[in-house]
Amino acid sequence: MIVASVYYSIYFLIVTILSLFVYSHYSHRNTNNVSINNPKRVNNVGLFLLVIFLTLFIGFRPQSYVFVDMMNYIQNYHAFFENVPFHWDANAENFLFDNYFAFVGSQNLGTTFFFVTIAAIYFGCAYWGIHRLFPNDTTIAYLTFLGAFSTFSYGTNGIKAGAAASLFILALSYYKNWKVCVPLLVITLGFHHSMTMPIAAFVLAILWKNPKHFFWGWLFSLLCAFVHFSFFQELFTGLTDESGAGYLTSRGEDWGGKSGFRFDFVLYSSMPVLVGYYAIYKHKIESRAYSILLKVYLTTNAIWMLCMYASFTNRIAYLSWSLYPIVLIYPFLNEEWGKNKYRIASKVFICHLAFTLFMEIIYYS
Repeated sequence: MIVASVYYSIYFLIVTILSLFVYSHYSHRNTNNVSINNPKRVNNVGLFLLVIFLTLFIGFRPQSYVFVDMMNYIQNYHAFFENVPFHWDANAENFLFDNYFAFVGSQNLGTTFFFVTIAAIYFGCAYWGIHRLFPNDTTIAYLTFLGAFSTFSYGTNGIKAGAAASLFILALSYYKNWKVCVPLLVITLGFHHSMTMPIAAFVLAILWKNPKHFFWGWLFSLLCAFVHFSFFQELFTGLTDESGAGYLTSRGEDWGGKSGFRFDFVLYSSMPVLVGYYAIYKHKIESRAYSILLKVYLTTNAIWMLCMYASFTNRIAYLSWSLYPIVLIYPFLNEEWGKNKYRIASKVFICHLAFTLFMEIIYYS
């Protein structure tokens, strides 16, 4: 069995090798030979196999505190749910996820079964949504998602939020079909109650057409964070539930991470914002799908900045970071940039991966 301490390294080694192959392909590709160089059936089969591999690789990971919250799930499973008759808990905080967890325990299916099914939702729904958003370039878009800053962590540690975020990506891909989109949003909320905020941001993005107002809101939130204007963090504490309030009010020493103004997080978060501004106002891209995705990202990332001084700031940030790779790469793949479109996309793609590797291997080591 692979030891837990090397799981992260193996994951990023696989993602990096696959990304280098894709980068080599896209860096020599132009808009005149798309049909020749993009065998969709082969790509789709390969990606399907990759999703299965990741589901099994992550789902069958060893039980270890390396994966932090994993051990909390295992302890709760044996303490409260194993072989306990199942009764639907209508008052559960996360009414689908919590009841599913209890059901797995009641049937004595085991924690491995639980982790495999959650991993399948995490990697599978993300793939499904990305395939719908990038039907002609699913491979590079999905690898952008896999190479993102938080993807591994939310597949092994914050699995509840990760699965909910992937379901949200899938729901967004159905923004034109409300008969599918709305039920998916309900399922998303049932996996993690924190998805109330991204869902509200999605509704706002649909109703409020002008992206410029969202850019101004993001800059305002950045200024509030810089001067440590805590009014909004206190306001959100009063509006959220007990669990959410705990994230917003607990002290830094309670969780062992960094708090305060996060220059590193701001730098990371600003990349899709800068790309989005250039794409819309300089390159004159007019895409309803991209506009919605960008406005949801700007709103959720702005709310994170208003709560930046909270201890569990990374978990609040992930509500926007889950969309980060999609918002970053979308305009380069789905809009026109001339015959060098794919070469530009390949450079953005590989720089995104390089930034992630730099942050994880050098900056945080």
